[in-house]
Amino acid sequence: MERIDSHMHVWRLARGDYDWMTPDLGAIYRDFEIDDAWPAARAAGVSSVILVQAAATAAETDYLLSLAEADARVAGVVGWVDFEAAGAAAEIARRAADPRMLGLRPMIADLPDPEWILRPAFSPLLEAMAGHGLVFDGHARADLIPVMSRLADRHPALQIVLNHGGKPQIATGNLATWRADLAALAQRPNVACKLSGLLTEAGVRTSDDALGEIAAHIRDCFGPSRVMWGSDWPVLNLAGDYAGWATQSARLINRFFPEHQRAVWAGNARRIYLNRSGA
Repeated sequence: MERIDSHMHVWRLARGDYDWMTPDLGAIYRDFEIDDAWPAARAAGVSSVILVQAAATAAETDYLLSLAEADARVAGVVGWVDFEAAGAAAEIARRAADPRMLGLRPMIADLPDPEWILRPAFSPLLEAMAGHGLVFDGHARADLIPVMSRLADRHPALQIVLNHGGKPQIATGNLATWRADLAALAQRPNVACKLSGLLTEAGVRTSDDALGEIAAHIRDCFGPSRVMWGSDWPVLNLAGDYAGWATQSARLINRFFPEHQRAVWAGNARRIYLNRSGA
């Protein structure tokens, strides 16, 4: 069975792209290359990965694209463009001309204005993304899920992929608002969701039952055709490891998507990211 990791990061600290990266992050405050994850990824049946930006710099996106060009394991890149720059529209068009560029991820969870992405000045940029077949990766905390709903309503031709299940507060058990907001978001047919990043939200609640509650709700909201698996490695290392998450994911996917495992492991990511129009 094909498996695509729809959400992997790599970084080299000396590049200087990562202003959020500080020594107190411990397990992830070092360089990470694809080769570091590959023994565990390969053992889990992963054949290719989508690299996702982790820095708000054009230089990091260039770096990720260079890896995609050199390494057949990289299916493509979700990068970053400065939406506030005067030449943003031209930059989106330039990036979109590269078939390895699959989408863009503005780092909205790190910005002080929760409605930043809804600024009218950005509407032409989001329409340009849709026209070029670029996916919008939703880097959103649970409190920003309603913003994603408004974004999806304004741009129905834009494919949105919510990262990490919308980052539910699993550790605190404060899930009621997340449940309601996720269900509302999933009513928009142009939104899909990654089954990723859950361990880092879970604290000590990492049992199959605790995470199964989350996976079941994601399934109930989005159905089997709009959910895709990802590792969120190496951020994953703050709470676990690649092999452990892949093994637990296999149990969850077998339990909650028994007839649609191929779709969740690879088919949905392939359809949504890798069949780009407009390239």
